[in-house]
Amino acid sequence: MKKLLYALLLLVLFSISTQAQSSFTVNGLCIAAPRTAQLDEFVAFIDNEIAPAGINTLILRVDFNYAYASRPELSDKNPLTKEQVKKLVAVCKKHEIDLIPQVNLLGHQSWASTLNKLLAVYPEFDETPHVKIPEKYEWPNDDGLYCKSYCPLHPGVHAVVFDLIDEIVEVFEADAFHAGMDEVFYIADEKCPRCMGKDPAQLFAGEVTKISDHLNKNEAQLWIWGDRLIDATTSGIGMWEASMNNTWRAVDMIPKSVIIADWHYEKALPTPAYFSLKGFDVVACSWRKPQVARDQVQMINALQQNATPEMKENLLGVMHTVWSSAENFMEAYAKHKATDIDIESDVACFKAMTLAVKSLQKN
Repeated sequence: MKKLLYALLLLVLFSISTQAQSSFTVNGLCIAAPRTAQLDEFVAFIDNEIAPAGINTLILRVDFNYAYASRPELSDKNPLTKEQVKKLVAVCKKHEIDLIPQVNLLGHQSWASTLNKLLAVYPEFDETPHVKIPEKYEWPNDDGLYCKSYCPLHPGVHAVVFDLIDEIVEVFEADAFHAGMDEVFYIADEKCPRCMGKDPAQLFAGEVTKISDHLNKNEAQLWIWGDRLIDATTSGIGMWEASMNNTWRAVDMIPKSVIIADWHYEKALPTPAYFSLKGFDVVACSWRKPQVARDQVQMINALQQNATPEMKENLLGVMHTVWSSAENFMEAYAKHKATDIDIESDVACFKAMTLAVKSLQKN
């Protein structure tokens, strides 16, 4: 973590006013894929709002909102069809937007009192079958349940997971795939017959590597969230945006081809410098605070302007994340007023990020 301390020193570069033109490779948006009823509205939204805002990378959280032919048992009710996905592909090609599908892997296999499709259909994949989903979910709880994980060492899990990956990458005509893998609190569980006693970092790194290697066979690249690769204790960042269960050491065990989506929502923490020093391509991610988005844009720009060529090429840019539905975001976007630019909301944050990037590009 000495390199993280070095990254903190690089934050001093914020005080250096640089007027060089921004060279962001990624000016991104991550949002849930639209439901079937909102598909055409969302395509129009890309045409009329997302593309004009300068977004060049769109990550759609698909999960089970697709009519999988390979694993139909894992599709949600009324999922997107292949024909509908092709509408998304077409509009993104029209605007030269990189379209990247996401399916949450390893963690986030449940939410609150709902078990997600993978474990509902294949309960044998559950890392912690002894932990039951409560009728009324509360946090904190005695089981430490935030979200369920699948067991990365179960002999049958990857045949299923890889079917989903292969099909979704093909239908989206994508050269990248986002596997999520954030907030993994259940790993190396002491009651798991396969994982107990094993190193959480090695288990996490093994799963990342296995998914990355599989994607590489089809010349596709893996994206993941970066929180499990940061030492929460040494950095002081805490258990949500960093790891307190020792997965962070996996940062030195996974392929350097993995792209890190480095989310921090309260401050523009300088961890992109840490990941770039580790040799990873990295994107700084915001959510609801407009000033955090602006600070992240300035941080990446300052780091780019003052970095070595080796570090600079790893600092890809920024991405806004939306954690409501596509329908809710579009509705809020339509109601948003220019005077609301500093109000804490995902729309205000999105606009703050895109305007900050455009401001850099003008200089």
